[in-house]
Amino acid sequence: MSNYDLLIVTGPTASGKTSLAVAIAGRIGGEIISADSRQVYRGMNIGTGKDYDDYLLDGRRIPCHLIDIAAPGYKYNVFEYQRDFIRVYTSMKANNIFPVVCGGSGMYADSIISGYRMVEVVPDSGLR
Repeated sequence: MSNYDLLIVTGPTASGKTSLAVAIAGRIGGEIISADSRQVYRGMNIGTGKDYDDYLLDGRRIPCHLIDIAAPGYKYNVFEYQRDFIRVYTSMKANNIFPVVCGGSGMYADSIISGYRMVEVVPDSGLR
């Protein structure tokens, strides 16, 4: 794994992404970075597949990042995901923790794989 920066587990809903990512992270001493556009919202556990027990491996909790970080109703977007991902990724790499990205939100994953170059633009309420 030392030749790689991260590993991404992606696929359709209920395909076993989380259990595979947890097994891999547990085996290599990594941590999970979520790439799920719905699991970012606090309190929205039903319907998002957010089962915290899925992050248990042999009685040990595998750390997971970017889950429960936004209030329901907030319009979290791919710009914010990429920014938050980079913050977590940089911290993990500085601490020699291998990142395992897990989730089915394709644009979130593509933003980090392709390295989208985005800038923060303040909304113009007059234009809207």
